[in-house]
Amino acid sequence: MDSALIPKGANRCPFPVFATGIAVVGVVLLWGVYAMGLCWIKGLNQTNMNDYYGFALWIWADLAVIAIGGGAFFTGLLKYVLGIDELKNIINLAVVIGFICYSSALLILAIDIGQPLRGWFIFWHANVHSMLTEVAFCLSLYFSVLTIEFIPLILENRQVDKVPFFHNLSHNMHTAMAVFAATGAFLSCFHQGSLGGVAGVLYGRPFAFREGLLIWPWTFFLFTWSAAAYGPCFTLLVAKMVEGITRKKLIKDNVIHLLAKISGWMITTYIVAKIIDTIYWIAVTAPSLGFSVMDFYTDNAFYGIWILFAEIVLGGIVPAVILITKKYRENSKMLLLAIILGVLGVCLNRWVMVLQVMAVPVMSFDTWALYIPSWQEVATTILPVAYGIILLALAYRYLPMFPQEKELSTEK
Repeated sequence: MDSALIPKGANRCPFPVFATGIAVVGVVLLWGVYAMGLCWIKGLNQTNMNDYYGFALWIWADLAVIAIGGGAFFTGLLKYVLGIDELKNIINLAVVIGFICYSSALLILAIDIGQPLRGWFIFWHANVHSMLTEVAFCLSLYFSVLTIEFIPLILENRQVDKVPFFHNLSHNMHTAMAVFAATGAFLSCFHQGSLGGVAGVLYGRPFAFREGLLIWPWTFFLFTWSAAAYGPCFTLLVAKMVEGITRKKLIKDNVIHLLAKISGWMITTYIVAKIIDTIYWIAVTAPSLGFSVMDFYTDNAFYGIWILFAEIVLGGIVPAVILITKKYRENSKMLLLAIILGVLGVCLNRWVMVLQVMAVPVMSFDTWALYIPSWQEVATTILPVAYGIILLALAYRYLPMFPQEKELSTEK
């Protein structure tokens, strides 16, 4: 029965091996579900959040998965709106990753509010002056768009496709996908930007506060830009990981190199803007509020000046140079290094914009407030990772996620 569900012409590992792997990851998943249950039943006293840290590990994880999930909206924009047809061979993977990331973001938010039964308050009693309200609306709507984009791939399952209704539905949805891709890009730009805007308007937190363009702080644009730039890196990283685990070539090099090149130029433009923003913040914004740059960094291992170097140089300049340079980009080891550094770079950016913002003392009598999450926070942060692995494994096994897989296996 299992073999009848596997895409035609595709080779997959024996079902007992697959089931064993799912079971192992499932144990981690259940650990996270148990911790989530504690947070919902007993409340947020299960966390180490306090008056200093109203935002903590969960919000960093939420912003990070939304950033790396940006590969879905940007790749969809490139394929369906800008007409870069070569990306049709990686768009399915990008959609699955986007679906995992955005469903994980919504799950994290459901845990973070502490009372999930009141989650509907966000929509029914919306605070129209809050950027977080806009984020909640756009996240939910874009997740709906990703679900619509994911459905045709599910309908292409070998057995489901035999039903004429589902076969025709899948075909018709594909023809309208450009509309959904454009809608998704619009929604994603706004919620990515508003997440950055939340940090940028924190007047009481000079580390995050930024000057603005019209009604938006610089961080509004930088968050959107970075998600579009680094999101494809995560898509490529997952592709490389799946190829490594399955020990087979799934996507042709020209597709990989094309997306890597586009991502490289996006990172280049973003990191130039980020450097300009940082220099202006150091020279103008911080002094105008009575701070010097070193007031925002300390000698402890968590928030030394090294973190600025790591974000801009290691997580920005280095991957940008590798990805825009043909000979480096086409070297498999250099490419892997670049996409790993890129993913770490954008996650580090979200880390400092959530946790370092809270750690920096803003009063003369304050000290650095370091944060150590509870095991419940760690478990519920790992929960989406385990869920993502399981969903990706199921999609790879039962759905035609890689259109070039059969052709590449034949060439081999």
